[in-house]
Amino acid sequence: QVQVVESGGGLVQPGGSLTLSCAASGSIISIYAMGWYRQAPGKQRELVATISSGNVTNYEDSVKDRFTISRDDAKNMVSLQMNSLKPEDSAVYYCTMYVYESQYTGDIWGQGTQVTVSS
Repeated sequence: QVQVVESGGGLVQPGGSLTLSCAASGSIISIYAMGWYRQAPGKQRELVATISSGNVTNYEDSVKDRFTISRDDAKNMVSLQMNSLKPEDSAVYYCTMYVYESQYTGDIWGQGTQVTVSS
């Protein structure tokens, strides 16, 4: 059974940095797109960043020039480097991957990791 697990969330002061990581496990044949979404209390889940199998990246406007998404296909991992964090970046961050696996092809989501930006 394929699953993804996020790590790296926590509490950070405004202006600080955090790196989120997400690793997929299972009988994975290949992973196409990978991405990060976030959901703040009382708000809908929103896209933060995506990266294609060809390393084409896409960012939500408010995180451009502050966040960097990257992938390591050898490890089935995706990371999100977050710099110059703002209180409005506080949310639960979810990793998602579109996988081709022996018994499943489609999106898989992690359980989420909390990021809190506060002084």
